[in-house]
Amino acid sequence: MQQKVVIKVYMCCPKSRSRALKIAVGASGVESVALKGDDKNQIEITGDGIDAAELTRLLRKKIGHAVLESVGAAGGDGDKKKEEDKGKENEAKMQMVWPPYHASLPLYYHDSCGYSFI
Repeated sequence: MQQKVVIKVYMCCPKSRSRALKIAVGASGVESVALKGDDKNQIEITGDGIDAAELTRLLRKKIGHAVLESVGAAGGDGDKKKEEDKGKENEAKMQMVWPPYHASLPLYYHDSCGYSFI
């Protein structure tokens, strides 16, 4: 079954756009990739058996901040989509934000008995 995945990637220059497209095309099951949105900051990927979470993770690792916008079936009837959109207007959108990773030393303290606690 064909899938359509939309990932929003914050890209600052044309070089990062081309790198993001290369990463998306290299994923397994991808048939087509296109840039969408006003600032060309959304990547629309169409294919069969795409692992959207893994692709988003790769884009975060190589490019920068990436947000998985939507995953759904490609093609389909326009009437069904309009009916679904009417129902989805009332739903609240939930966005997953990954906190930045800061490496630090673990905090240890020693009590008078010589035991260390984390």
